[in-house]
Amino acid sequence: MRAQYERYPYPERDPRDERKRLFVGSPSHLREIDHWVFGAARPRSRPLRALVAGCGTGDGAIMLATQLHQDGRPGEVVAIDRSATALGIARARAEMRGLPNIRFERLSLAALPSPELGTFDYIDCCGVLHHLPDPLAALRALEASLSPGGGMGLMVYAPHGRTGVYMLQDALALLAPPEQAPEERLDAARRVMRHLPGTAWLRHNQNFGDHLTGGDAGLYDLLLNPRDRAYDVPAFLALLDGAGLEAACLVEPAQYDPDLLLPDPRLRSRAAGLSWAERAALAEALAGNMNTHVAYAVRRGERPARPDPLHPDAVPVAREMPAPVIAEQMGLGGTLPLQFGPLTVPLPMPVQAKAFLGLIDGERTVGAIAGILAGRGIERGRFESWWADSFRALEHANRILLRPPA
Repeated sequence: MRAQYERYPYPERDPRDERKRLFVGSPSHLREIDHWVFGAARPRSRPLRALVAGCGTGDGAIMLATQLHQDGRPGEVVAIDRSATALGIARARAEMRGLPNIRFERLSLAALPSPELGTFDYIDCCGVLHHLPDPLAALRALEASLSPGGGMGLMVYAPHGRTGVYMLQDALALLAPPEQAPEERLDAARRVMRHLPGTAWLRHNQNFGDHLTGGDAGLYDLLLNPRDRAYDVPAFLALLDGAGLEAACLVEPAQYDPDLLLPDPRLRSRAAGLSWAERAALAEALAGNMNTHVAYAVRRGERPARPDPLHPDAVPVAREMPAPVIAEQMGLGGTLPLQFGPLTVPLPMPVQAKAFLGLIDGERTVGAIAGILAGRGIERGRFESWWADSFRALEHANRILLRPPA
């Protein structure tokens, strides 16, 4: 693995591209951290000290540092990785953006907790645990590096959506065993992919555009990584529990809702009797296409209280897609199409949501929106009923969240 990530740091990134785009995703989107980890209650003026444990070429670290900087938020992002090559790319990307709030350290997760680094309000560990010899020990070390009241953003591979990957990994372990030089192994992988039989399951799996079109680093990481395991929902939640953690949220929550996959009312009734974890596992098994799981996790028993979307001072904010665009995507019957990879599911929404989604700009309070609608003849009680249902659905889809106080 050390040789792999020095020779083929993943994902492939060119620092010059920072002039034209910012990679955005989960975990570690600042608005998600505010909402799911801290319950939209941690003031924005309070400095956020974040650790990106295993930053690779820097996507998550650059995103979080950029969002903090653009919002004028105080804080620091410390990004660690054991690959000097990957850190060099990440550092060059940060320099291209002129980010003053990020620093890089060549360090293994095995060195955590670190007295020199201290503790952190938020820890990102994305795409790392499933490559480690002892994921539970590493997660416990991260938990020990967490400040009181802090939380984490984690991503691990999931098995069903990686159908076909492990078959080819087995084949390449025979054709190009890990003790061979990385260049030789990559050559074998290219040749296998060039002549892959039409019956190979990977040919039918639509989840890997980023790896299969991601150059040498993407192909190597997908098929030649010498240590790679996947977690279904029960195994992932058990991993968290073993480290004294619990999931505050699986992202996107709607993806783990079996009701969206079960139009049959009798089956929905049966699913209603399951626990939250069982329902999430059911959704994973039904959909069959989840290739990763993303969780925001906190210490066991410290899940934040759900913020109140009806409080007049609450400020709804679009995670990324502007609220008016969300309104435009709604169908005539009041459904919002959600895209989970190649799977599209309809999310039921109040048809009246179109009347106020355009008023959500990340600054207006719920009270101000209610006042505008009152001037249009919509009395407050009716608005609050529509808004409660709309927010519940859009929070479920991770589209609209609440902004913390100044």
